[in-house]
Parts: sequence; structure tokens; C-alpha cells
Amino acid sequence: MKENLRMSRTQDQINQPAATHYAGIDVSKDKLDFAIHNTDIHLTVPNSRRGLQKLIRQCILHSVELLVLEPTGKFHRLTHELFHEAEIPVAVVNPFRSRKFADSMGQLAKTDKIDAQILARYAALIKPRSSAPISDRNSALKELQAGRRQLVDEIGDLKRKLKASLHSLPIRQLKARLKLAEKQKSALEEEVSNLIQSETGLKSKFQILTSIPNIGSTTATLMLADLSELGQVNCRQIAALVGVAPMNWDGGTRQGSRITRRGRPHIRKALYMCAVSAIGRPGSHADSYRRLIQRGKPPKVALTAIMRKLVILANTLIAEKRHWRPSKP
Repeated sequence: MKENLRMSRTQDQINQPAATHYAGIDVSKDKLDFAIHNTDIHLTVPNSRRGLQKLIRQCILHSVELLVLEPTGKFHRLTHELFHEAEIPVAVVNPFRSRKFADSMGQLAKTDKIDAQILARYAALIKPRSSAPISDRNSALKELQAGRRQLVDEIGDLKRKLKASLHSLPIRQLKARLKLAEKQKSALEEEVSNLIQSETGLKSKFQILTSIPNIGSTTATLMLADLSELGQVNCRQIAALVGVAPMNWDGGTRQGSRITRRGRPHIRKALYMCAVSAIGRPGSHADSYRRLIQRGKPPKVALTAIMRKLVILANTLIAEKRHWRPSKP
């Protein structure tokens, strides 16, 4: 009787599906801290292929449904790629959100081990959307565009210092540095152009974006580099990613003004200049802007609405793989 009962329990364990688990990895330059939610499993391994293979085996063994990590420049890319190849979903989450999540849980202390456990808990409770790793070409485009942005900032600083300088020596030095920065900026822009033209997908998206009135090549390149979600999310999501989606700000009987929050500042700044150009020329955007002003909207709110129209238009055209035309056929 006891033997039959023991065999029955064993059979139940075999027939019972494996429990689903969620994992988190805290990535640093030299090591990875790994934790699985609701278990005592915590591992620290080198940030290398051998170390990652060990973590992948643990994920397969414990039926990990989702792995969460934070972006850390180039150091998280190998982790994302290898787990994606092993068909283990990976979500790369904003460090600001994961930190706020830890604060909301009352976890004020911070160590690599604690961070891994927090990320595993974040995966279990929030279940963020997984994503595929960025391609080598997109990564190169993003890096080149970041380098160009830094040079643009540096050129602006040098010009301001040059205007404030009086002595001949610092003036000569500033002019030499300015000339070098301009040359390096041109080299980066040429490399970006060659990269876009050499890749069919990027070239097609670039042509779609530049077909939109008031979106030039610089803005189109920036959107390709820093807004890779174009064409993959809906209109509300793309507006929220840029930071031009109106958010409710109400409480009790008070109905506050709608606000825009966060988003990607480089994209928003570029779209602002596009919107300023759009409302100064005849067209649908200028007409929309005037109607909003006539309805009593502040100029800043009306301009933000034009920015939102531009990014939604870009998202729609890329999703439908068609160029802009004055009227949809």
C-alpha cells in the first residue's frame, strides 16, 4: 500500500508541469550577478561566454520564462544576444524604473546581489515586454550618432569660449580645436550616410522619413538611431516614447492640465525644430496649429501637438512601408 502511494506521488510529480520562474541579472564590466525570483538561487559568474552558458543552463533547468537586465553600454550586449539565441526571452528595462520599483518595495540598500534579486522580482510582478538584441548595424549607427551629438555639443562650447576670449593664444588654440571638431563631425556624418546607404532596411526607412515634409536628413538619421521602435508600436506608444503624449494630471474634484513627461530628449528637440519649420510654411500642420491657437491653446501646447502629429505620421508610414504623399491613394 505504501509502495503504491509512493509511486502515485512520483507519477503526480512527473505529470505536474514545471513551475515558471523569473530571473534577473545585474551586469557589470567583469561579472554578472544572477538571481531567480522566489528561490535561493544566486550566482556570480564572469561576464564571458563561459559564464553566460552556466546561467543559460540554470534558466533552462528552472524553466525561466523571462529574464530582466538593465542596459550598461556595451557590457550587456553579449548577455542579451546569447540568451536570445537560447530562446530565453530578455527584457532590457530602464534603470530609473527598476530603481523606483526597488524604492516602492522598501529596498533602500543596494548591492549587485540585491540588484539581481530586485530585477528578478521586477520580472515576476511587472512582466515587461521582451525584445530582440539590436543588430550590429543599428548598434553602429547608434554609436556613430552619439559621437556626432557629442561633437555638436563640443563645437557649441568652443564657439562660446571663442567669443569670450581676448588673448591671441587661447583664440588660436580654440580655433584649431574648432577646426578639428568640425572635421571629425564631417567624417562621422559621412560614415553614417555610408552605413545607411549600405543596408537595405535602414535605407528604406531613411527614404520614408525624408519624404515627410519638414523632416530632413539629420532628423531622419537621429530617429533611425535613437527611435528604433518606429513602425513596431502603436501611435500612443510612439508618442509616449518621444515624450509628446498628453498625460492626465487629475485628483479628486480637480481636473488638471494635461502634461507631457520624460521621453527621449534628443528626438524631442529635433522634432521641435521640425514643428517650428512646419507651422511657418503652408500646409496641414500650419492649419492645425492655427486652429489650436484659435481654440485658446497655448502656443507651446499647440506646437507639442504638431510634434506628436509628425512622429505618429513617421511611425505609420514606416509600419505601412510607404512614402508620404499629399493624400493617401
